[in-house]
Amino acid sequence: MRLSLEVKPFSFHLVRNLKTFRGIIKEKKGWLIKIKDNSETCGWGEIAPFYPCNIKTYEKIFKALGNSPLRKDLEESILDGPGPLSFGIGSALAELDCLIGSNQSNRWLKAPQSALLLPTDKSLVTQLDTWIKSLEKNHQIMTFKWKVCNQEDHIERQLLHEILKRLPSNSRLRIDANSGWSREQANYWANYFLDDPRLEWLEQPLSTKDYEGLLELSKQIPVALDESLIETPALKSHWKSWQIRHPALEGDPRILLKALNNGIRNICISTSFETGIGRRWINHLSALQHKSPTPTAPGLAPGWRPKGSLFSNNPISVWEAV
Repeated sequence: MRLSLEVKPFSFHLVRNLKTFRGIIKEKKGWLIKIKDNSETCGWGEIAPFYPCNIKTYEKIFKALGNSPLRKDLEESILDGPGPLSFGIGSALAELDCLIGSNQSNRWLKAPQSALLLPTDKSLVTQLDTWIKSLEKNHQIMTFKWKVCNQEDHIERQLLHEILKRLPSNSRLRIDANSGWSREQANYWANYFLDDPRLEWLEQPLSTKDYEGLLELSKQIPVALDESLIETPALKSHWKSWQIRHPALEGDPRILLKALNNGIRNICISTSFETGIGRRWINHLSALQHKSPTPTAPGLAPGWRPKGSLFSNNPISVWEAV
């Protein structure tokens, strides 16, 4: 069966720069795709690598597929292509096949309340005070995420003291090192939380290649893998602690959709700062995770994307905005 394929490039700047151990993310670039069948039914997808990529690799794939690819060629590109491309094409085919979004029984679900992403500098103290005051007023329990390894370690330890002085007993904290700590540093930070239930997990505390160190650390406190799963996808099948899953980066979303519908445990859905087309999937998968045996707040970084039609829930509006 031949299908119609249209591709549009997009770009946008984040509301504020995202500083990580790997560098500073200021802008997202990628492609939106629309796949139509003979009945003019549309499936929508988004292809957006998180870090700078080889654009020519993607453009070569688009050129090879052409404007009217065979269904089997699209499926093969999912198997052979980079994760973001597999996500975009798999998303469009899933919608085309009515696996999601077509009727009341499999309608798009709304995401649950997200974890709040703290600033990485000393302004986090003021922001945290503001959020906590609001949460206490509304009697809400909240999860906070803090990306470290952005300043000297002794400065971040001082900030940690400020956080722990303020953090309510019914809130949770995720600390994301983005693989930036040594074993010695990770053990030092872990000691703060050996008897503190407010820590939900340390996220990717060690290098992606230090699996033994990650495993040993996970015997003391909760450890969530992130970059390790992207670099070594096979870990998804046997890492028993938490897994941070970035659907828009890791590949065909139909696989994760099936796993969540089957009750997979210890998964946290995380954003890669998508447009409205990709965000529908992130929200839906987050909602399914929240119904799982191990519900937790997704990492959707509220307030970090700009406003506008590019981020609409209506894929036609997103497409036209580009």
